[in-house]
Amino acid sequence: MQTIATLTMNPTIDGACEAEKIFPTHKIRTQGDRYDPGGGGINAARVLARLGCGATAYYLAGGATGSVLDHLLDSCGVARCRIDIAGHTRVAHSVYERSTGQEYRFVPEGPLVSEGEWRAVLDRLAHLDVAWLVASGSLPRGVPDDFYAQVGAIAAAKGAKLILDSSGPALAAALAAGGVFLVKPSAGEFEQLVGRRLTTPAEIGAAAMELVQAGQAAHIAVTMGHLGAVLADQSGWSHLPAMPVEAKSAVGAGDSFLAGMTCAFARGWAPARAFRYGMAAGTAAVLTPGTDLCHKVDIERLFAEIEERG
Repeated sequence: MQTIATLTMNPTIDGACEAEKIFPTHKIRTQGDRYDPGGGGINAARVLARLGCGATAYYLAGGATGSVLDHLLDSCGVARCRIDIAGHTRVAHSVYERSTGQEYRFVPEGPLVSEGEWRAVLDRLAHLDVAWLVASGSLPRGVPDDFYAQVGAIAAAKGAKLILDSSGPALAAALAAGGVFLVKPSAGEFEQLVGRRLTTPAEIGAAAMELVQAGQAAHIAVTMGHLGAVLADQSGWSHLPAMPVEAKSAVGAGDSFLAGMTCAFARGWAPARAFRYGMAAGTAAVLTPGTDLCHKVDIERLFAEIEERG
């Protein structure tokens, strides 16, 4: 198994709970409260650990909440490397309303990061010796839009393959620099990237192929929720329909999808098979409540179903 590192620039402590009904002003009593380490790269590292495809999570953390995040990662058995910041690590929360089956998600913007702090991340990455670098999640305030492009340049110099999951200007700048091995935007993020409305898998596939042929990414996997997902690479594009399951929470589904594909690529699997494994992992994530992400037994079961249906 090849070595993997994940990078999370704006991690979270993810709280989740349930309530019978959400309403204003009065106290809302909750049940089933839990807290998990979160943020794109950290979520990917948690899933990779469950798959026996372990990774070291690199992340920014600070303040009293930064110590809580450290503890939660240790409890998950995730190898970690913290880069200190002065600001407090953010705390996000999701509440599942039992009476309606709806989920409410509250996500703070996160700390302001100084230039010295984000440059310390680049310095740390310059000393890494890994085969795969998974950079996932939003950039916190204070970090320049071309940060992931700078990460990509470091990865290329070190001979590591960059896997990216971000959005907005940070995603656009990284792809414009070229050389990304795998990028996994959602359909909405991909529409924002290309600057036009895309309503069908065929339209997404054609737009993704334009970026592949321009050398911006070797593989582009676009997740489309209930419409499934599209993969584009030099061999063309393909579509996998969504699997019919009862969704309990959408939290971390995209991160799980990304981790599944990363693990498969690290095992040496072909892109089409890695895509199917990613779909299984993303689908498995919605089976679990709150911020629990996916479990290996569900991934393997769903993957077998996808392989069987061809």
